Amino acid sequence: MALRQLIRRHTSNPFACIHLNAFYSSFVSSNSDSDANVNAHFVEKDDFGYCDDGHDKFGKMGSEDYEDLNFFGSDNGEFNKNQSSNFDSFDKVVESDEEVEEEEEEEEEDGSGSDDSFMVLDSFDKNCVNREEVRRVEVEEDEFRHPIVREVCRLINLRSAWNPKLEGELRHLLRSIKPRQICAVLRSQADERVALNFFYWADRQWRYRHDPIVYYVMLEVLSKTKLCQGAKRVLRLMARRRIDRRPEAFSYLMVSYSRAGELRRAMQVLTMMQKAGVKPNLLICNTAIHVLVVANKLEKALRFLERMQLVGITPDVKTYNCLIKGYCDLNRIKDAIDLIEKMPCKGCSPDKVSYYTVIGFLCKDKRIKEVRDLMEKMVSDSNLIRDQVTYNTLIHMLSKHGHADEALNFLREAEERGFRVDKIGCSAIVHSFCKEGRIEEAKELVNQMFQKGCIPDVVTYTAVVNGFCRLGKLDQAKKMLQQMYKHGCKPNTVSYTALLNGLCHNGKSSEAREMINTSEEEWWTPNSITYSVVVHGLRREGKLSEACDVTREMVNKGFFPNPVEINSLLQSLCREGKTDEAKKFLEECLNKGCAVNVVNFTTVIHGLCQKDDLTDALSLLDDMYLSNKHPDVVTYTAVIDALGKKGRIEEATKLTLKMLKKGLVPTPVTYRAVIHRYCKMGRVEDLLKLLEKMLFKQKCRTAYNQVIEKLCSFGYLEEADKLLDRVLSRGLEADGSTCLVLMECYLSKGFPLLAYKVACRMFNHNLVPDLKLCEKVSKRLIFEGKSEEADTLMLRQFACFSSDFAVYPLNAPLIDNPLRLPVDWNLKGTWNGWQSVGGNQLYGYSALPVDASLALAT
Repeated sequence: MALRQLIRRHTSNPFACIHLNAFYSSFVSSNSDSDANVNAHFVEKDDFGYCDDGHDKFGKMGSEDYEDLNFFGSDNGEFNKNQSSNFDSFDKVVESDEEVEEEEEEEEEDGSGSDDSFMVLDSFDKNCVNREEVRRVEVEEDEFRHPIVREVCRLINLRSAWNPKLEGELRHLLRSIKPRQICAVLRSQADERVALNFFYWADRQWRYRHDPIVYYVMLEVLSKTKLCQGAKRVLRLMARRRIDRRPEAFSYLMVSYSRAGELRRAMQVLTMMQKAGVKPNLLICNTAIHVLVVANKLEKALRFLERMQLVGITPDVKTYNCLIKGYCDLNRIKDAIDLIEKMPCKGCSPDKVSYYTVIGFLCKDKRIKEVRDLMEKMVSDSNLIRDQVTYNTLIHMLSKHGHADEALNFLREAEERGFRVDKIGCSAIVHSFCKEGRIEEAKELVNQMFQKGCIPDVVTYTAVVNGFCRLGKLDQAKKMLQQMYKHGCKPNTVSYTALLNGLCHNGKSSEAREMINTSEEEWWTPNSITYSVVVHGLRREGKLSEACDVTREMVNKGFFPNPVEINSLLQSLCREGKTDEAKKFLEECLNKGCAVNVVNFTTVIHGLCQKDDLTDALSLLDDMYLSNKHPDVVTYTAVIDALGKKGRIEEATKLTLKMLKKGLVPTPVTYRAVIHRYCKMGRVEDLLKLLEKMLFKQKCRTAYNQVIEKLCSFGYLEEADKLLDRVLSRGLEADGSTCLVLMECYLSKGFPLLAYKVACRMFNHNLVPDLKLCEKVSKRLIFEGKSEEADTLMLRQFACFSSDFAVYPLNAPLIDNPLRLPVDWNLKGTWNGWQSVGGNQLYGYSALPVDASLALAT
């Protein structure tokens, strides 16, 4: 530990890293001659050079940042057998205490509620060139096909079966791989988390250090995901390695935060950039406006634009296009059009994207006249030619939103103007017709495509096949597949998947499964979607064993079902009472490396509890801990209820306390389960102690109501009455319904006097009993000869409706000789009508002001 602190102290010293700074000094210069039309989130191709000198000397530097992850082997290449070899465990980064404190301080800052995050614009250098300075790391196609890249990707894909030999091979390849080939490996990964794990692993290897371009590519990959914490750690790692961090590096992090829905932290990146001494440019400003627009914070985006202009950053067409989209997202189409008209006055002419953005939203609402007007403005005001791209865009937008007729009209118009709409546009219209069930019109359009020399492709035919399947015309769908061969168009996996989906929805899942088995003969390869379609079809038909078999085939072919698909099958098995098969299937999925989550475990545990198989349920709960799948409150509730049902109340209590100790918040279902089981056994004191601990985590206003109700339902009236006294005396969470439950129970058991006493306690605590319930209690009291209590109950009930009232003899004038009875209760309410109280007649009570009166027969 002391050695680690010594190393950390030296590496934090700037003089200890002077050689590293010198090594990377050749990479810090920025190229200001980049093309402004390039994508705003990339690094220039030739901005960095590749050099292997210096990596050996400083390869070990910074290894303390991942000290807990270095379990593949020691620094001399030997494998540590006492440590795990799971490649997927690289997503955890060890951070120093100072970094954790820094991150906590950043989280405490709130940059979304004010314009404090705009202060970074004040550091803008007005003398610099006002452009985005976009640079992209270009990876040639040959790099992706390079043998070393393909071999590295193959070894990464074998991570579930990792062993020292495979690790040694990968480490050996890492010594000779070039930076752009590393970039190709990162971009080749279908799962960005795997790419990030490989990035971490490579950075920890002896005599290797990532080239600066690798950091930017890793940030670019992460910006397309919600892995914002991973992007932030990569950005922090760049600071440790003394890598020049340009605005686009922070831009990637902002976009990642935005995808994760964390607007506040996305805007805090601006403050982070300011602290790092990085000056803003147009790129980071456009990114900030984009983030605000995506988060529906258009007004704040407009304020940011004003602040940009004040400090001298001139917005470009991308800036205004973001704002135009923000107006359209809020259905403020008129404001979007006004902004387009004002753009030339601001020194920035709109482009076709500006118009296409508004046209897309108009197409969605089928506002065709406004679309045509905007197209005319595009030509007359902005000198933008209405070309084939314009018509293709219109056709696709209208077809996407189900307006096939309007799209077809624009297709005809484009042909009249001499433009030839490609087969992609025609296929879009065909697909729209098929979705609406207009299959004959779709077939007619396909025939017209042949006549015009526009040969339909596999996409067009697949749309028609899907249309036939939607209508249940499976024979015609099969014939269409045969016709595809005749016209020289080979059906692909999507075409067959569409047919299989139709078969499954029409109760022919077994035939669909047979088609998968004969796929090799037909020269097509099923994919994960194909298998999922068949599995769902078999599950819907109740053929669960066959569905499990297809899932196993799917996994053996390298296609892993997602947790939702796994859970659907597990639920069906448990619903049919096949919990043993469900448990076996879950274990197989877990052993095969499928993405099993806590919901899948909970489904099987709940099924086992429903069958009273607590032994297997508790065993599976232990397996969750071993698999690092932490049970949630739903899991615990299912087991707690099952234990209580079996009378194993002590075990249920221990499990409840364990749940609370883990910080899980009880749900209303948890309260109901615990209260029901404890009350059934009459364990009131134990229940109250447990409730106090549960209520400490999450307040439940009806908790004591439920307890009293359950005690009454199980016949524990004395315990319920004592609990009510405790609730009212201690001022615990309770309302009138708590007492009413006990009153009704006393009344149903034939104890109206006890019900009357409960009502009196309610009056004393400013709680108003239900009027109809009081009437029932009063009648029962009179029946048992307790007229005095009955009259008192009704008078106190009516007294709650006014601050004072008067009692008159039956025939006395309303204003003569009133006997006023002052009342202390000030609850509001009125009651009108006739009512009898015992042998007396309540006559003409009405909601008068201060002189509200009661005429009572004596």
